[in-house]
Amino acid sequence: MTEFFDLLHADEQAALEAAGHRRQWRRGAVIFREASRSEAVVILRAGRVKVSSDTASGTEVVLAVRGPGALLGELSAIDGGPMSASVTALEPVTALSVPSPDFERYLLGHARISFLLMRELTRRLRDADRKRIEFGAFDTTGRVAARLVELAERFGEQTPEEGIRISLPLSQDELAGWTGSSREAVTKALRTLREEGLIQTGRLHVVVHDLDALRDRAQ
Repeated sequence: MTEFFDLLHADEQAALEAAGHRRQWRRGAVIFREASRSEAVVILRAGRVKVSSDTASGTEVVLAVRGPGALLGELSAIDGGPMSASVTALEPVTALSVPSPDFERYLLGHARISFLLMRELTRRLRDADRKRIEFGAFDTTGRVAARLVELAERFGEQTPEEGIRISLPLSQDELAGWTGSSREAVTKALRTLREEGLIQTGRLHVVVHDLDALRDRAQ
C-alpha cells in the first residue's frame, strides 16, 4: 500500500517539507493523545506507530498500525476538533511536523493534494467498514489471520527460505486490542495457525509461511 507522502511528486514533497520541521520520538512515546487538541499534522518518515482508543473500562482498542509515509492528525487539522485517537510510537520514529495552519495553506495551494487526501480518507473509511464486518463474521483465529495478512502485505520482508518475515514490536495484548479479543484467545489463535503450518512466531516477529493460505484462513 502506498502511503500519503509517497503519492506526492518531488516538488510537492519539497513544499511540504519546507512548511514543517523534523521531529523524533522514542519507542513508547505518545505523539498524539486522544481527546487532546492538536496544532500540527505529522507525516511519518521512519518508524511505525499504533493508532488506538481507550474504552470506558480502560481497555485499549488498537485501530491501525501506520508506517513511513502515513499522514497523522489530519482530521483535527481539517475540522479543528480534538484527536479521535491516540498515536504511540512502536519503535523510534522520525516524522515531519507541519503546523495545522500551514498544512491548510498547503492544501489550498495544491488542489491535487486535496484530492489525494480525500482519497486517503475514503480508503480509511472503507478499511474501518471492512474491519467492522470482520468482527461480526470472523472468529478470533480469522481476525488474527486477517491482521497478520495486513502486516505481511504492508511491512513483511520476503526471506529466501522461511517465507515473509514481519518484524514489529507489537505485543499479544496489542494484537488482542486490534482484533477485539482477549489475550488468551489470541494466544490460542496463534497456536492454531502455527499448528496448521501457516506461521512461525518468535520474539517480536512472525514468519508467514504461506500468505495465500493465511489469506484464505482469514475469510
